[in-house]
Formats: sequence, C-alpha cells, structure tokens
Amino acid sequence: MPEISIAATDGSGSFGAYVAMPKTTPAGAVVMIQEIFGVNGTMRTLSDWVAEMGFIAVSPDLFWRQEKGVQLDPDAGQAQWDKAFALMKGMDQDKAVEDLKATVAHARAMQGANGKVATMGYCLGGRLAFMMAARSDADANISYYGVGLEGLLGEAGAIKAPLLVHIAEKDKFVPPEAQAAISSGLKGHAKAVVHIYPGVDHAFGRRGGHAYDARAATIADGRSAALLAAVLG
Repeated sequence: MPEISIAATDGSGSFGAYVAMPKTTPAGAVVMIQEIFGVNGTMRTLSDWVAEMGFIAVSPDLFWRQEKGVQLDPDAGQAQWDKAFALMKGMDQDKAVEDLKATVAHARAMQGANGKVATMGYCLGGRLAFMMAARSDADANISYYGVGLEGLLGEAGAIKAPLLVHIAEKDKFVPPEAQAAISSGLKGHAKAVVHIYPGVDHAFGRRGGHAYDARAATIADGRSAALLAAVLG
C-alpha cells in the first residue's frame, strides 16, 4: 500500500505514492516514475536503492485515474502485459505530467526534504521524465529507455535543467532510426546528454528482469547517481 496521499491539482481526487526515506536528512528528493507495470516490486526496489544513496524517493501511482494500486509482474505471463498495455493506452499522459508536477511540489515540502527534487523514470516513466524536463521545474530529470522520445523533440527547447537519457541499443520499442533522431535532436543541447548502451535490450536496468544487464545497468546507474549527487546535494 502507498505510504502517502497526494492531492491532484485538477480537483479530481488524490493518489498514493510509495516513499523510501534515507538514513540522514535533510536530503534531496527523487520522484520515481513507474514503468507500465505500476508501482510494483521493481519500482519499490529502485526507490529503496535511491534512499540507500541518501535521497528521499517518492514513487506515485500514475494509473490511479483508471485503477488504483496497480502492481503487475512483467515476468508472470502475457495477461500481465496485456493489462499493462491497456493501462498505458488508457493513460492521459498530460494529466500524468500534472500528477508528477504535484508530486514534485509535494516532495519539495516534505519533512526532511531540502527543497531540491529530480525525476527518474523507466520505460513509460522514461518518456514522462523527458516530458517533465520540458514542462516542469524539477531540478534534474533522468530517462531510462523512454519510448517515443523522438516525437517529443519539439519540446527540447523548453528544457532548462539537466536531462540524462539512457537508451538501449537493441531496444525493440526504440528502433535505430528513433535512436538516431533522439541523439541528433539533442546533440549540442546545453542541458541534455544521451548515452546509448551497446548490445542491451529495453529494461536492461530492471533488477531481476529477463533483460537485466549488470554491466550496462551499473554504468547507467553510476551516471544517474553522479547527476543526482551534483544537483540534489
């Protein structure tokens, strides 16, 4: 069950969020943005890892407008994938960004927070992290294997805070032409950095998952940790 409740800014209700606290505060906060499987064991494990690094981790339930408390397992069969894709297709991503902005504002003011907040998202969350870079006041944003980023490049000019983009070279959801467009579209951007990890597939950073690659994940996570430490303190 989520540890906290956050009010939606459109007055439509409130949504839950899993929170992992560091041993020492005050600390910067990281809004952890879910994959298409909800705030499941993977997102909670990642949030706990962020807390172990010394940051407050807040992972909001972004499917709440369709169904609250979704926790799916990508390694538990096709039915889980079918439901995940249905929820993703049913999501209003603009409203999801508004919910994330509400989460950022909440995280800035949490007890123990130092007021600085980054976002870090995976898969669907990687796309939303890019959208947050362009549309929010988050202090940094990190995208892991975000899908459809090539279609968001028109917003790149609005990015004012550091954006770190991790791409899997063999990502079946992000073909080579999309990777080339993203790299080209962000080349020379003052705030955005793109890294492509050779030989790995989508979700290479999902611990325990079928596509997990320890080498690529460790390198990507190290880059993410360095950015979070530099920006959040």
